[in-house]
Amino acid sequence: MNTQSRSLAATLFPIGLLLIAMASIQSGASLAKSMFPIIGAQGTTTLRLVFASVIMLLILRPWRARITATTLRNVIIYGMALGGMNFLFYMSLQTVPLGIAVALEFTGPLAVALFGSRRAIDFLWVGLATLGLVLLIPAGHGGQSLDLVGAAYALGAGVCWALYILFGQRAGAEHGIQGAALGVVVAAIFVAPIGIVHAGSALLTPAVIPLALGVAILSTALPYSLEMIALTKMPARTFGTLMSIEPAVAAMSGLVFLGEVLTFTQWLAIAAIITASVGATLSMRREANPPVAAD
Repeated sequence: MNTQSRSLAATLFPIGLLLIAMASIQSGASLAKSMFPIIGAQGTTTLRLVFASVIMLLILRPWRARITATTLRNVIIYGMALGGMNFLFYMSLQTVPLGIAVALEFTGPLAVALFGSRRAIDFLWVGLATLGLVLLIPAGHGGQSLDLVGAAYALGAGVCWALYILFGQRAGAEHGIQGAALGVVVAAIFVAPIGIVHAGSALLTPAVIPLALGVAILSTALPYSLEMIALTKMPARTFGTLMSIEPAVAAMSGLVFLGEVLTFTQWLAIAAIITASVGATLSMRREANPPVAAD
């Protein structure tokens, strides 16, 4: 293999990992939605986080990290944000198509990227994102109006995603991926009571356990690992730009796995939000960190 071929392979390898990670996350979301009739969104979130926390505890052994009062506060807020994000996102999926839910949720990290900016170009990205929201909210799925409660859940998940980014950066700076493992444990503890109250003994249904384990692997363990590898092999700005196409990946996953057909207006709205996210990522200050996927 010559130098040019090796360089091309080195460039395409992390991109391929990131695309696989995004497909894994959205496939996991599609699988999770199939569990809703049995244990609801609340129970599904609980099992996903419980299994994910067990997997990460066994692999990363975060109890070896030195915890201070400040670290504990950051990890707790980070974990609660992660739990709230997963819970609200799954609640939105009960009535909102996957691609639209992800697009609405994506407004959270987009707001983080644009917060405090006063440059003229960034107002263009704000305008595009707003246009996407205006097109999405009134426009419906299958000719009907979009469920506003479900849309509110997705936007709430976006708020939690913003908090996840802000406090995840602090927790990660102190303990790296071990901080993420601790955050998943906190998220599981935070959400578990809701799922137990809602689903009760149905959480122990034999048919549900392998599905929940699959969701935990597809939506958490596998994509987080692939994203960490990809981020070490590409510039942060490139990572953030590629992650911006996730609403489109979600829409395609919803179409393939769930039969969710979106209208032209909805695709146009998703394209507007993706363009705003790509533009904000490319124009952000170099010291800023791009949002990471965390559905």
